[in-house]
Amino acid sequence: MERTAHASGSAPPLTGAPARWWHALPTDDHGSRIQCDLCPRDCKLRDGQRGACFVRANGGGQMLLTTYGRSSGFCIDPIEKKPLNHFYPGSSVFSFGTAGCNLACRFCQNWDISKSRQMDTLQDAATPQAIAGAAHRSDSRSVAFTYNDPVIFAEYAMDTADACHALGIQTVAVTAGYMHKEPAKAFYAKMDAANIDLKGFREDFYVKLCGGHLQPVLDTLTYVHHHTDCWLEITTLLIPGYNDDDQQLRELTHWCASELGPDVPLHFSAFHPDYKMTDVAATPPVTLRRARQIALDAGLRYVYTGNIHDTQGGTTFCPSCRHPVIRRDWYELLAYDLDNDGLCLHCHSAIAGRFGRYEPPFGARRIPVHLGP
Repeated sequence: MERTAHASGSAPPLTGAPARWWHALPTDDHGSRIQCDLCPRDCKLRDGQRGACFVRANGGGQMLLTTYGRSSGFCIDPIEKKPLNHFYPGSSVFSFGTAGCNLACRFCQNWDISKSRQMDTLQDAATPQAIAGAAHRSDSRSVAFTYNDPVIFAEYAMDTADACHALGIQTVAVTAGYMHKEPAKAFYAKMDAANIDLKGFREDFYVKLCGGHLQPVLDTLTYVHHHTDCWLEITTLLIPGYNDDDQQLRELTHWCASELGPDVPLHFSAFHPDYKMTDVAATPPVTLRRARQIALDAGLRYVYTGNIHDTQGGTTFCPSCRHPVIRRDWYELLAYDLDNDGLCLHCHSAIAGRFGRYEPPFGARRIPVHLGP
């Protein structure tokens, strides 16, 4: 927990929107405290203190979300960048995030946003209705809560999801899934799709490299897949020497196959040196292809490689006739052989996912958007 201060040393007044999922603790010799019930960190905060995520804070005995209505930026992306390969392929997604994170991953690839302790990082102010309206004007099919973890700005994301749904726009969460079950029920009820990181398959990996624990993530994955209508895909960032050994990959992929079934897409993405792991080499493409084969051997039907040019590893194959039905190179769609219901044009078997009328793909473009006056 942190307490921010002015140059004079006094704590500045905290501002923000009322937050959910907290309770008051008994008063002790040092005064009153509240406990955050959003994620397994269970931060206990005195007045003026911020949680480990930095954005949820005790303001006068009430939990505040200090980043409500404030964003680190807006951008229109291809949906494949999230990555989501089975959620309206080729469509555009209106993306935004805030600041902070409830994990402490040493390999964070968005550390300048997720680890930010500067509120001036949040350059754009926008209401949920303004975000939904901007997404509608841009003809984006969905809005993604991404760049940093939407779990920590859940109230803002959920209100934005309501505004999006009112305009017929889908919602996407890109998250590490580190969340208690009760808030997860409310959060995922408003999400149409999610890509959840499964960062590794060892408890010590989560403890030493992420500052968290493995089991809550597994619990989130099984809950979302089995008890919600939210479409689920999974990403594992492969870090050489840490989570890319054959045994760990076999255990991870067998767990996915047995606990989630064969149709949940799994993405293996390439790590690049960053944040506190600049001394670790980038993931070679051969590692991603080896991981993909291990997952296919475990019975998973849709396994992808990410952050590299690999047409084979980016292509969706029909599990019945084995024809390629969506050919990709990174974020580019090269061919599309599905009908509007997601049926293979070669054998008419169903492909798992969410599909609709196919339109010319958005492509690999990235279009920054400013919502200011």
